[in-house]
Amino acid sequence: MYLLYSLLLAFALVAGLPFWFFQAIRHGKYTRGLGERFGRVPGRLLKTPHQPTICIHAVSVGEVLAITKLAAQLQKDLPQYRIVVSTTTDTGQKLARDKFGEANVFYFPLDFAFCVRPYLKTLNPALLVIAETEFWPNLLRLARQHGASIAVVNARISDRSFPGYRRWRGLLARILQNVNLFLAQTDEDSRRLIDIGAPSSRVQVSGNLKFDVAAPAASEIVQRLRENFIQAKAAPIFVAGSTVDSEEEGLLLHAFRNVLNSHPAAVMVLAPRHPERFPEVSEQLRAFGLPLWRRTSWQQEPIRGGIFLLDSIGELGSVYSLADVAFVGGSLVPRGGHNIIEPAQYGVPIIVGNHTDNFRDIVGLFHSRNAVKIVGPAELPLVLLDLLSDPAERAELGRRAQETLQSQMGATQRTVAALKNLLSSGSSSAGAP
Repeated sequence: MYLLYSLLLAFALVAGLPFWFFQAIRHGKYTRGLGERFGRVPGRLLKTPHQPTICIHAVSVGEVLAITKLAAQLQKDLPQYRIVVSTTTDTGQKLARDKFGEANVFYFPLDFAFCVRPYLKTLNPALLVIAETEFWPNLLRLARQHGASIAVVNARISDRSFPGYRRWRGLLARILQNVNLFLAQTDEDSRRLIDIGAPSSRVQVSGNLKFDVAAPAASEIVQRLRENFIQAKAAPIFVAGSTVDSEEEGLLLHAFRNVLNSHPAAVMVLAPRHPERFPEVSEQLRAFGLPLWRRTSWQQEPIRGGIFLLDSIGELGSVYSLADVAFVGGSLVPRGGHNIIEPAQYGVPIIVGNHTDNFRDIVGLFHSRNAVKIVGPAELPLVLLDLLSDPAERAELGRRAQETLQSQMGATQRTVAALKNLLSSGSSSAGAP
């Protein structure tokens, strides 16, 4: 089975070469860390080769944020272990290096035996922790053979991926036998994990680590923008974060123009999800004809009655603190939505579209407590304008969002306890692969 999988993976990689080359040339993607992805262990990981290791894999920015507090607590409770973190994306890599230090972070290798084995040999992990649902067959098999205990934490099975997993349950069940422990976000995720082949005796519900993520520290850009808005008498402030293609030009810009008719001093801070789209979105905004300021070229000139394009990485979380209303993107079009926890941390009223499959449980919880507004594209302009015109309703919606978030904290402590127990018991609880 594993040989056939490796051959199919190699075929897919070769077949996708034109796409990878196009992305590399146009956006500079997939070129960083190429050697690491193909199994070349970077020298910075060799500093303490004999210290026992806990390896944590976090795909991108969201997963890195989710495991930050977990990693810190593990390091505090288990100082004899070195903790290293791998990521797949460049943005996740940058954030992980900022949080854990460059010497402890590397690019996740491709799931071929020749790419994975050098890392296992060098790091000799006692525990492999995988955030959410990264079921890489060769990695799981080889890590298990190498003697590592394996845990999938913050595990979730999205509505979109669940049918596909079920179709391959026969093969997936064999792969999942290599995992010692699954810590699911919700009861529904637990049921789905068991349904796709995870042994029920190894599945627990520990909650969602993202509820425990600390609010970003106040950043320089937030202070500069806040002072600028006050001096320019700009209000209200609408932050639209993690937006995707077809949301800005066709929907958000028209909604914001409607806002300007009633609030001529309003500002929309727009933060596209993907950095490679910054130039494209900038051109769309210029063509739309509204005043535009770009974060990367802003020289402190007054901002009022227009759009501030946040064409930077890692600043959106703290910028939400400036919002009178926040919109979290990827949700007006069928992209699955993005995380609404960051604006909730500041008690900001939140609007999302009706495509939130990737965060169904979080959005569903907030909606059940009247702590988020869910709208379709046609409803967005009116709901946004109503909220911006009603300070009392904004305050109540934001308060309910913050209270809902606080009520769900504690997943980190439960996850740490389960991982420490797994380490102490070794791999004896797992069946044979």
